[in-house]
Amino acid sequence: MPNLSCPLCTMDDTITHDSIHECMTCGHEWQRDDIPDADTPEERIVKDAYGNTLEKGDTVQMIKDLKLKGSSDILKSGTKSKPISLQEGDHEISCRMNGIAINLKACFVKKINK
Repeated sequence: MPNLSCPLCTMDDTITHDSIHECMTCGHEWQRDDIPDADTPEERIVKDAYGNTLEKGDTVQMIKDLKLKGSSDILKSGTKSKPISLQEGDHEISCRMNGIAINLKACFVKKINK
């Protein structure tokens, strides 16, 4: 975060707390502008490797071979999923492929038009 100047004394000696900025020189406090509204939760948008927006219930297809960690199984390019569900984290997609329940990153799949 760039150095902030106090709006009262214009000094750069400021610290940032959870919801406010505080000037260490004069003690002035002011609200942070970069805090999202708690009343409006941000909706996460998940996109596949080609930029198509994914939604719960979509069917996806692998775009490249992917070795599954912890097993000798490989998901081949072109493998199709059962309907997906979206979740938080870096592995945004939860689905079943080849009878295996897996979590995938969206960058390894493409959406199949129904």
